[in-house]
Amino acid sequence: MTKSDEFLVTGSEELHRLRGEWLTWLADEKRASANTIEAYERDLRQFLHHLTGYLGEPPTPDHLARLRPLDMRGFLAARRNGGAGARSLGRGLSGIRSFVRFLERRGLASSAGLAAVRAPRQPKTLPKPVSVVQASRLTDVHEQMSEEPWIAARDAAAMALMYGCGLRIGEALALTPAQFNEGGADTLRVTGKGGKTRLVPVLPAVVDAVRAYVEMCPWPLATDQPMFRGAKGGPLQPAILQKAMRILRWALGLPDTATPHALRHSFATHLLANGGDLRTIQELLGHASLSTTQIYTAVDTDSLLRTYEAAHPRANG
Repeated sequence: MTKSDEFLVTGSEELHRLRGEWLTWLADEKRASANTIEAYERDLRQFLHHLTGYLGEPPTPDHLARLRPLDMRGFLAARRNGGAGARSLGRGLSGIRSFVRFLERRGLASSAGLAAVRAPRQPKTLPKPVSVVQASRLTDVHEQMSEEPWIAARDAAAMALMYGCGLRIGEALALTPAQFNEGGADTLRVTGKGGKTRLVPVLPAVVDAVRAYVEMCPWPLATDQPMFRGAKGGPLQPAILQKAMRILRWALGLPDTATPHALRHSFATHLLANGGDLRTIQELLGHASLSTTQIYTAVDTDSLLRTYEAAHPRANG
């Protein structure tokens, strides 16, 4: 049975047509990723399957127009009993809301019943930094796996920026030569989330890594264009650097949590472990709220406890 056939079992033909228009809207207007669209489509099918069993017939737009909070809570409870976690439930609620609001804009439904349903509280997960030694290896040009020397230098420089300056991958790859040279190689003006700018200091080792890449790069680097380039000369895409990291961590025997973003986590955690002030780290990371930065205190405490339990002669009884 295809997905379309399965949908017709759990929804009317009119709902099937509207579902197709919604998926097209998500892709063309909202620019949602393929993974998000696939997940939303799957969540909607599961919800309509639940409604079919509850109503005793495939639901129609009229049924969705009369949705009550109780209907949604029943679905979430069934999914939870089936083993779905808070993240899956939250995403499912988001996808169903998106479809109902899509219908509402066409005068076919009301989202009032869903508005009263709160998403399940998401569990807090601690960032997973790499160790100082691991970070040093990840940012070492000699450890890079590319056979092209300039690409190895590029990857090492990008990772050095993320670890040495605490940059997000998008922030590092958006840097231009003009931005990098603006602060006289001592500071870097970074544009982060929401278009907010911040100043971060640049370590000499990071300056050396970036300059080594720039000197080796075979492509012309306009001062106002992204500094990091792909193999064919276009702007370097995050997926390429993420792939390079996957290959590198496999070669170095590092865990799957060793991602480009883990280098940013490592920047914050290592600063805190060496006496860094939370307010300063907040500014360096570009966090709008101190509470976001405070999660790294839990990471540091967790690390200290693991060290204690491994090293103290009485820790294990």
